[in-house]
Amino acid sequence: MSSLPLSMKTLLQLSPHSPSLTLTTSPLPVPSHPSDVLIKVYTTAPCKGELTWAAAFPDVIPSTKTPVPSQDLAGVIVSLPPAYTGGFKPGDKVYCRIEATRPGAAREYALARLSELAMIPKNLGWIRAAATPLSSLTAWQALFTHGGLNKEGLLEGKNPAREENAKKRVLITGATGGVGSWAVQLAALAGCEVVGLCGPNKIAHVKELGASEVVNYKETSLRQWASPEREVDVVLDMVGGKTLEGCWFAIKDQGKMVSICAPPESARPSHLVGKEGVNSNFFIVEPLGEDLTEIGQLIEAGKVRPTVDSVWSFEEYGAAFERLESGQTTGKVVLRVADFDE
Repeated sequence: MSSLPLSMKTLLQLSPHSPSLTLTTSPLPVPSHPSDVLIKVYTTAPCKGELTWAAAFPDVIPSTKTPVPSQDLAGVIVSLPPAYTGGFKPGDKVYCRIEATRPGAAREYALARLSELAMIPKNLGWIRAAATPLSSLTAWQALFTHGGLNKEGLLEGKNPAREENAKKRVLITGATGGVGSWAVQLAALAGCEVVGLCGPNKIAHVKELGASEVVNYKETSLRQWASPEREVDVVLDMVGGKTLEGCWFAIKDQGKMVSICAPPESARPSHLVGKEGVNSNFFIVEPLGEDLTEIGQLIEAGKVRPTVDSVWSFEEYGAAFERLESGQTTGKVVLRVADFDE
């Protein structure tokens, strides 16, 4: 610990009501929770829309939170809790999603909790590691925790879970985004028939990820596309708004509709007939290291992979966030916090 610097570069949001950011200098964070782990950050990946969260969700994001953005990190463990006797050790390369109620990872050193951490897969470098936690965890939990699919279907060979999943058609909106690209891969790997929604320039990419059918939203709305023979068992919505509304026309009776944008019932068309017994759910991802460990095993086996849109230096944070909010990304935007060769 004596070799640590006295201060570090830190990115701060100037106001919860403005997306303005500034790169400044601050003291290193000091562990204060029994599960706090100090990590030297190598890379971090911000999330689209996160600069609006404090103002939009004041009941969730505490006003006392130090406004450091970007909750995903890849880095090296510097120190662990004094009483810790588990498997992590200083020097381990780890990645995680820091819970959104706490300061993020757009700084040279950050604090994560033991329950959030997982070892970085051996075949992932710093950039792709930072691109993984939030997106993969959200897709994983949307499919297997809330979407009713059986994760045992991910196992190789024939098994009852895979046969059960094979009966399901899954519609994934925003199929080339950070979460969507993971959802397509995981649903296809688990044995499902996947329908992806994306723009015309990304159709080939969505098919490469594992979708058996792709809907070009520039050409056909979900309402126009939907018909009894095309109805799906599960909807994963990553877009919200009119797209979420359109999902209601595509879902089967008794189907499951999961959104990370808004409660699906809030977008249900008032004139819609039928769609009885649809189980709809809006959820916020849990930053669980145990889930990330399972995902990491699939990455090491070469079965799934993160998608990186672009990589920026720490000083290019403004351009990175502009790219992030453009709505034109394919995969994650990553910031290099530390200097490294890769």
